[in-house]
Amino acid sequence: MSRIGQGSDTHTRAVDIGDEEFHWDFSKEMSYGQYLCLDRLLDCQKPRSSQHDEMLFITIHQASELWMKLIVFELCAALRCVREDRLGPAFKTLARVAGIQRQLIQSWSVLATLTPTDYSSFRDALGHSSGFQSYQYRLIEFLLGNKNRRMIEVHRNDPAVYVRLEQVLERPSLYDETLRLLDRRGLRLPSAKIERDWSEPYEADAAVEAAWQSVYHNVEDHWDLYELAEKLVDLEHAFQCWRFEHMKTVERIIGFKRGTGGSSGVGYLKKVLDLRFFPELWTVRTRL
Repeated sequence: MSRIGQGSDTHTRAVDIGDEEFHWDFSKEMSYGQYLCLDRLLDCQKPRSSQHDEMLFITIHQASELWMKLIVFELCAALRCVREDRLGPAFKTLARVAGIQRQLIQSWSVLATLTPTDYSSFRDALGHSSGFQSYQYRLIEFLLGNKNRRMIEVHRNDPAVYVRLEQVLERPSLYDETLRLLDRRGLRLPSAKIERDWSEPYEADAAVEAAWQSVYHNVEDHWDLYELAEKLVDLEHAFQCWRFEHMKTVERIIGFKRGTGGSSGVGYLKKVLDLRFFPELWTVRTRL
């Protein structure tokens, strides 16, 4: 038996591609780079300082925005499916969102390689720009049900973004559509929960908790609603993990300094940890 270093040629020669049928000439065909618009995508990383670590900061946030774009796309599809009582496809899209969330949570560990000294070397280049101004993050929160009209004011100078946020703000969220589905399935809910001003924050209701309790106590009769409930809990749990990792990464890098966008920084991020999208799905657990 040959061993590496004793006559073996393992990993010492180029892979033989003589029998492969690769396409080499793309003068008249679309290439991988053209399909993905890589010329534009890879030209978007433009550090504003000469500091090495700013490239990491920009790349992490741009990649996160791409993942959030896909989350918005999938949540809109899931919302339509729930509205149309097509829960099978909704489960698939929500499972995909959960996979994307795991990617986003992992990204904080990469950003955490940025030390306080590294970040302070280019922080001034950010001006007042901040993740707080991410309109895609705001779309996700609105789609899940965390409505707050004041949050869209920071986008008033961008009419197209402002209108899109306003439209999502004023439509039923994924949880609103879920509750309307419960009502259509015979788990009667108060009229104020199925027809209301959708732009207002959702408030928990004992009748909604009772409806979910019925679902959990009669799983065989409500299997798809039970599965939908657990998919929503998975989604919110992952969102809370993302928020927590965000807060701890910020604390690790800047301590308790004020954020570039004007927030209290870690203090603000700790406050949002208490927000719930689907409150009764959590409180019902105490009653089961």
